[in-house]
Amino acid sequence: MTKYAIIVAGGSGTRMNNDTPKQFLKINDKPILMHTIARFYLYSPLTKIIVVLPKREIDYWQHLVSKYNFDYDYQVVEGGKTRFQSVKKGLDAITPDPEGTASEMQSTVAIHDGVRPLVPVRTIALSYMEASKSGSGIAAIPLKDSIRTVQEDGQTKALNRDQFRLMQTPQTFQLNAIKTAYEIEETPDLTDDATVFERAGNTINLVNGAFENIKITTPEDLIIAKAILDESRK
Repeated sequence: MTKYAIIVAGGSGTRMNNDTPKQFLKINDKPILMHTIARFYLYSPLTKIIVVLPKREIDYWQHLVSKYNFDYDYQVVEGGKTRFQSVKKGLDAITPDPEGTASEMQSTVAIHDGVRPLVPVRTIALSYMEASKSGSGIAAIPLKDSIRTVQEDGQTKALNRDQFRLMQTPQTFQLNAIKTAYEIEETPDLTDDATVFERAGNTINLVNGAFENIKITTPEDLIIAKAILDESRK
């Protein structure tokens, strides 16, 4: 059974107050995206990785690859205008042998944010394992804080946080099923791959994510990620 990983890296640097796209900002010794790719190789060097980048950023990425002597094996695919379109292009780039073995036809694919560079190997492993068994393995974590819903009249109401989960990536699926799911019409509320999969009539199965598996979107996130990375190296 082949394991694929689609790493979607189409973010900008707007919320980072930086002209450099956030996936190319550096943590310690190398750009964020390189840390992310390395995590999947740490899980297994046999993982077939596809990195989806905006067309305008591919040349700059190749410059960084040369600068940092980043010699991992992966494929670069040009992304679309939206995340939905970018993921679909990544999926379209996977062309398993239609006459392959039964095991090959049960291949799985993890879809991961390029700016989640600290994803633990155990989370990656759990997501692949659950997807292989039940069709999907979606990383998620419980809430730490209390939450309230804001109603139309401006009043708020407390909710039971135990009934909610924060979604992360990787979001991993059996390949044929997620390819079929991405044939549905794109709508603005399809904010992650699990929602696409569910909208197409499939069941979502959660696995334990990790609090350190943060998505870097603000300057504060960059500081936290560096601290976590430094601590892990002690």
